[in-house]
Amino acid sequence: MSRRKHNEQPKLHVKKGDEVRVISGSESGKTGRILRIVSKKDKFTGNVSYRAVVEGLNMVVKHKKPDQANPQGAKVEMEASIHISNLMLIDPKTKTPTRIGRQKTEKGWVRVSKKSGEIIA
Repeated sequence: MSRRKHNEQPKLHVKKGDEVRVISGSESGKTGRILRIVSKKDKFTGNVSYRAVVEGLNMVVKHKKPDQANPQGAKVEMEASIHISNLMLIDPKTKTPTRIGRQKTEKGWVRVSKKSGEIIA
């Protein structure tokens, strides 16, 4: 059983600013930088789903209503979110996708690349 408190966020393998590669879906094989992490709680089951918005990937068209700035309305292209299970972190040393481990150092717990053993900031 986990000792984590219920109100704490779980540790994710990716975070904002990380360089990631998409490993499945329509954007498979493409790389980009994470702009933000989005968490969404299911109102019936209480399960939390974590998704990431990746720069330049999973582009969708959003239709904007007319307003004073745009009397005709507008079509805006923006990034949609991707589930974090479909993302793998890019190893800073080898520039290939890698899994993540955690190691305790004098600074505290840090993320470590499984391929190269390099510490990931």
